[in-house]
Amino acid sequence: MEGPNQDRSLSVHNRDDDPPDEQSDESDTVREAVERSRSGAPAVGSVVRDRFSSDEVFQRIVAAADEEVTSGNRELFFSGLAAGFAITITFLLYASMYASTDGDPVLSALLYPLGFIYIIIGGYQLFTENTLPPVALTIERLASLPSLLRHWTIVLAGNFAGGAVGAMALSWGGVFDEPAAAAAMSIAQHGVETGWWDLFFKASFAGLIVAGVVWVTFASRDTISRLVVVYLAFLAIPLGNLFHVVVSFTEMLYLVFAGELAVFVGLTDFVLPVLLGNTLGGILLVTVVNYYQTSEKRLESARFAGAERRLSIREWLFGSFVGRSYVPLIDTGEHAVPDDDAYRIVVPIANPRTESRLIDLATMLANTHESAIVHVVHIVQTPDRPSAVGGDKQRDRIIAESEALLDDVIDSVDDYDVDYEASTVVTHRSFEEVFNTAEREHADLVMMGWGENKLWDAARAERPLSELTSKLPCDFLVFKDRGLDTSRILLPTAGGPDSDLSAAVAKTLSTSVGSDVTLLHIVDGPDEREKGEQFLAEWAADHDLHDAELVVDDSGNVERAICREAADNTMMLIGATERGLLSRLVTSSLHMDVVNDVDCSVLLAERKNERSLYERLFGR
Repeated sequence: MEGPNQDRSLSVHNRDDDPPDEQSDESDTVREAVERSRSGAPAVGSVVRDRFSSDEVFQRIVAAADEEVTSGNRELFFSGLAAGFAITITFLLYASMYASTDGDPVLSALLYPLGFIYIIIGGYQLFTENTLPPVALTIERLASLPSLLRHWTIVLAGNFAGGAVGAMALSWGGVFDEPAAAAAMSIAQHGVETGWWDLFFKASFAGLIVAGVVWVTFASRDTISRLVVVYLAFLAIPLGNLFHVVVSFTEMLYLVFAGELAVFVGLTDFVLPVLLGNTLGGILLVTVVNYYQTSEKRLESARFAGAERRLSIREWLFGSFVGRSYVPLIDTGEHAVPDDDAYRIVVPIANPRTESRLIDLATMLANTHESAIVHVVHIVQTPDRPSAVGGDKQRDRIIAESEALLDDVIDSVDDYDVDYEASTVVTHRSFEEVFNTAEREHADLVMMGWGENKLWDAARAERPLSELTSKLPCDFLVFKDRGLDTSRILLPTAGGPDSDLSAAVAKTLSTSVGSDVTLLHIVDGPDEREKGEQFLAEWAADHDLHDAELVVDDSGNVERAICREAADNTMMLIGATERGLLSRLVTSSLHMDVVNDVDCSVLLAERKNERSLYERLFGR
């Protein structure tokens, strides 16, 4: 059978039969083919590379870091716990082989890598392994430094806890025979007796090895290749007399449990220099070698428009304290330029097909402002593994489908004199992204739905829940949709800033669509009625609700009074209490039976709040 080069040869020999122009074109083609051949590549045909480029390896690492850095605290800790306990296998086998081979430096180390093989091939979280993927995400400003430190802290705590359990089992479980126990003591004592700076530099080389293992395993295409790489690389640690921090921690505790070492001395003189060395060595390989050998194309598949969506310097340094802590996979929105004159309402939705009334309500509220923008954000929750989002074609398909859905529901905004924007965000942290978007878009108000299949469903699993809901970037309205009928509005009030927000909404709807507003105030008994009427009249005047109907109920039963009055109204506005609203909605601790007992739609309101750093750290 004739191959490509044989066909080329035939065409060259018969070129006299071809027209002059074709001869010239063909000569150029042959010349180019020859030039390519001189470089070592075939002149014609296609070649399938048997390895990833450095850019592709970096993209795979960023995708994996995505999964790690967005994992929950519990998932990270127990994965780290399993990895720490697996390290016990390394210490167990090293000591046992050391005893059985009379301390032969090569034979005693042959099974040393087994614990690491379990960890890396099994996908557990090991601190030294985490010096590369999360750092890669952080140096690209796709994750913040606080996010990186949080990840490291949880994984290291899990590793140390697992190592502690393993050390207890080896010390008191009768696992070692007498020669192996003596060998274990000798190995551990050797580490403790090594000088502080010697430990640091030896650990730095170990950190380089581990980070290199991670890079090479992501460059490998099959499990056998990964297995060989992991085995040979971790075999180099005992052969090179190097130190790994989790192994060292386990060895240190083995001495502590034997009564041969004080914990503080073991931590400061043994574990700390190894920890610093491993960390520095791993980061050095990322920043100096692997990162700078890649090109600007390294993020094309790892992030949609990643180079343009990075964290600001402030966000990178301080994370969620000043804005975002993480960049979502896809964000098609433009960053808003602050405009003091424009009133911005952000409407995050999970399903454009079922939340169109939420957009209509937001448009009604925006319509009374001289300059207003309604920004509808379709937040798409990714699968458990972000790699399932796929490559560029898959992401383009997600965006196209989202934009088509948004086009169908955004038409209602055209009926009002309101500017609008629409964007799509694909992220692992759907609930957190509501707050990030509000901060990024300089929102004055966020309107979101409450109920099944809404963004609340993912909130309980997301890390910064309590902090997010305790420091609101703007005012929040949460809509319990039972139909959008704003003709008759009930507003129960006892005063307070959140009732002020409800009053502002009621006034807006009254002005824009002619809603009839009823104000309800409940007092403890008939003796309090006169005082209640005075309060309600003054409150209505203060909030420019002069035309509202005023109702004072003296039954003292708040929920029964609200339900009774709600029967004659189509919508109810309720402000948050001093305990807050969003945090209790998310944790299902909002015991307001009245919300479920009434038949009309309910709009829950909570004002933007600011707390000091002390209050944010230690509670209200």
